[in-house]
Amino acid sequence: MKKVIFFSLFVPSILFSQWVQTHGLEGKVTFCLNTNGTHLYAGTALEGLFISTNNGINWVQTSLNNRTVFTLELKGNYIFAGSDTGLFISSNQGLSWSQPVIVNHAVFSVLANDSILLAGTTANGIYLSTNNGLNWLQTSLNDKGVHSILQSGNYIYAGTYNLSGVFISTNGGFNWVQSSLDNQNVNCLAVIGLDVFAGVNLFGVYHSANYGTNWTQAGLYYNYVRSFAVYGSRLFAGTDSSIYLTSDNGINWVDKGQGLPSGDLIPSLAITNNYLFAATSYYGVWRIPLSEIIGVEPISSGIPNNSSLFQNYPNPFNPITNIKFQIAKSGDVKLVVFDVLGREVTTLVNEQLNPGTYEVQWDASSYPSGVYFYRLITNTYSETKKMVLMK
Repeated sequence: MKKVIFFSLFVPSILFSQWVQTHGLEGKVTFCLNTNGTHLYAGTALEGLFISTNNGINWVQTSLNNRTVFTLELKGNYIFAGSDTGLFISSNQGLSWSQPVIVNHAVFSVLANDSILLAGTTANGIYLSTNNGLNWLQTSLNDKGVHSILQSGNYIYAGTYNLSGVFISTNGGFNWVQSSLDNQNVNCLAVIGLDVFAGVNLFGVYHSANYGTNWTQAGLYYNYVRSFAVYGSRLFAGTDSSIYLTSDNGINWVDKGQGLPSGDLIPSLAITNNYLFAATSYYGVWRIPLSEIIGVEPISSGIPNNSSLFQNYPNPFNPITNIKFQIAKSGDVKLVVFDVLGREVTTLVNEQLNPGTYEVQWDASSYPSGVYFYRLITNTYSETKKMVLMK
């Protein structure tokens, strides 16, 4: 009887994914985000660094509280915070901070690995340290504003201003060579497998499939691309007005910024604990469940005779399960997970789909063990099935 009452109360409507503003950073200019999985860090203008340990629900200001923090790099317990007055270093996850190093230079980008620390400045290129910031030397890239640094294997990429494009180092950042992308102001860099992406002013995204030797324009033309975030084979791009997603190396982009403040810049993106976080220039930090924004993967383009929802597998599961379904007619499709009390837990699919067979994963690592229900809803069809999370 309870199951009948519960599902008869549910209205099978199609809803849009919702961005939610996190509390504690409202109204703050937020330049950067980074995460180590348990802590989420946000660098702000004039008010320094904030930490959240509960997925952005609450934020606490650190003792680094009177600087503008442009960039954050994490390595173990170390945090490297590039600011308007130099590079600050914490060896205890942000509880205390060193005096600034590389003084008299604003630091816009940082890269830390097991052997080197690189800091990109606004006008004097890249500085290098081999002892976690105690001593520094200036590299051969010494006269550019460096807004992003990224490593992929033996290659280190530097995105510069001054219409100088992307530089490449193959010897740990000591020496640099300009790539063929040499006439753009580069705000951000990303790597997916062997593919390198550069976000630039006005001309959107550039893509290289051969370690930066050659570059082609890859969509979002007439957009200023400020930030990237990578999730598997998917690339998110934060621009001057929205957030876009591509799963085919920039051939196609989908706007995923509906619900964010209109016209606000997106200086930084971060992904952790099944959420995508977006830093904005005037309205703090926002988040959305990845399951609501990524969508679903088609596994067959054949047109089924009927719509249907299959039993998840494995079942019981811990903590990831797969859900397959078929759509017979084009239209809005929603796949929602509920707990035993009828409360909506998460939305796995919420978009327009063509006829075909699809599959989506649910990562329930942040949910308690128990019985859950998942329901497929289209304009002409709905079905519900039960699954068991057993940790």
